Amino acid sequence: MKKLKINYLLIGVVTLLLAVALWPSISWLGKAENEIAGIQSRGVLRVSTISSPLTWNSVNGKPDGLDYQLASEFADYLGVKLEVTVRQNVNQLFDDLDSGKADILAAGLIYSPQRTKNYQAGPTYYSVSQQMVYRMGSPHPRSLGGVKPGELVLSPGQAVIDDLKALKETHYPDLTWQTDARHNMTTLMEQVVEGKINFTIADSVAISVFQRVHPQLAIVQDVTDEQPVTWFSRKENDGSLPAAMLDFFNRMGEDGTLARLEEKYLGHVGDFDYVDTRTFLRAIDNILPDLRPLFEKYATGMNWELLAAISYQESHWDPLATSPTGVRGLMMLTRNTAQSMGLSDRLDPEQSISGGARYLSRLMDKIPQTIPEDERIWFALAAYNMGYAHMMDARALTARQKGNPDSWSDVKQRLPLLSQKRYYSKTTYGYARGNEAYKYVENIRRYQLSLAGYLREKEKVAQSDQNKTQLAELMPDIRLR
Repeated sequence: MKKLKINYLLIGVVTLLLAVALWPSISWLGKAENEIAGIQSRGVLRVSTISSPLTWNSVNGKPDGLDYQLASEFADYLGVKLEVTVRQNVNQLFDDLDSGKADILAAGLIYSPQRTKNYQAGPTYYSVSQQMVYRMGSPHPRSLGGVKPGELVLSPGQAVIDDLKALKETHYPDLTWQTDARHNMTTLMEQVVEGKINFTIADSVAISVFQRVHPQLAIVQDVTDEQPVTWFSRKENDGSLPAAMLDFFNRMGEDGTLARLEEKYLGHVGDFDYVDTRTFLRAIDNILPDLRPLFEKYATGMNWELLAAISYQESHWDPLATSPTGVRGLMMLTRNTAQSMGLSDRLDPEQSISGGARYLSRLMDKIPQTIPEDERIWFALAAYNMGYAHMMDARALTARQKGNPDSWSDVKQRLPLLSQKRYYSKTTYGYARGNEAYKYVENIRRYQLSLAGYLREKEKVAQSDQNKTQLAELMPDIRLR
């Protein structure tokens, strides 16, 4: 898995072209009658999307996802409520625009010349490449040229279909594919993992997130270079809605909100490790059930899955774990930390989890209030790993280099510099294993993502099995009637 690299030059070019095209409409706020005025009069921004871990999904009964969060911010910007409609595939999304059921599409959609013939693209907020995937261990070709009829299945409306048509004309004359309207990109990847279809094509970010729960999914090849991801709206004469989106994204970029959301949802994508992920998922099945009640009990002020992920990064959930430096237990506490938390036995699972959680809460309380609420935990975890003073050194170094010391995406880039003499010699507290702290926090974020997604999958399967059992039990009664 290649590391995600957002092509900011590509994003900038697309956004600049959009700004030039929409410049006459930027004064939309002063117009009496336009599309924005209609939305504000209605009091509702209607957004159509597709369910996926990155765009829109339900977490603990609440909606989440990058596109959902951005759409919520945009609705607030317009001073209206948000109404989200979830569709099965991309064609259904554009049907909503055509029929007037949606104002915008916010679903991780690719910018393409074909789409912009009939629809208005918004600003680009990240980029992806399209990749063909298969189930690890099953036969697969080295390229698209080896795909046999019936093996490649796509969801209707995927932008990559236009790319495949061009590749068929220029490189692979025998290439064929079929579409399945019952599935979107995410559910087609599930079909691949389950062995129901041979191959599909999905975007690189969606694949990376999916692999955290389904490590069997593997990449055959890149089908495209990086492509911009954007929202879409109807092509209206007044252009007020695209102009509003452009102004909104510009403001989000200027105040740092967009960077924080990108860091939250995209910052930990990449560097997939199949063996490590498989080992972690087995541990969820075999070890976590005994420890889960303790994580749930002591995860005050944080999600219990995050506390569990921290513990796995520390000890791989081994209560007897001991490092060469003397830290011990599930949360790998030093003797001094354990004593300060009032612990008598670092190897006792409950004491270790309780002490680690309380120590982390203390660090959270010390984190400067200027740091956004949803990023404070990452600064606290860096401090948990290498010490609070070194974390503050990293913030100071970030400020000296004209970065934002309150932004985790800026500070984490400086952590590895704390092990280089030309940088740490100018800090207050000197040398630190900053690269380890960087990897420590990123690993925890990936473990949390895997844990939350894997548990949701298990619950979904269990619910499906229960429904099948109940249906089977009802069948004799139905026959008797």
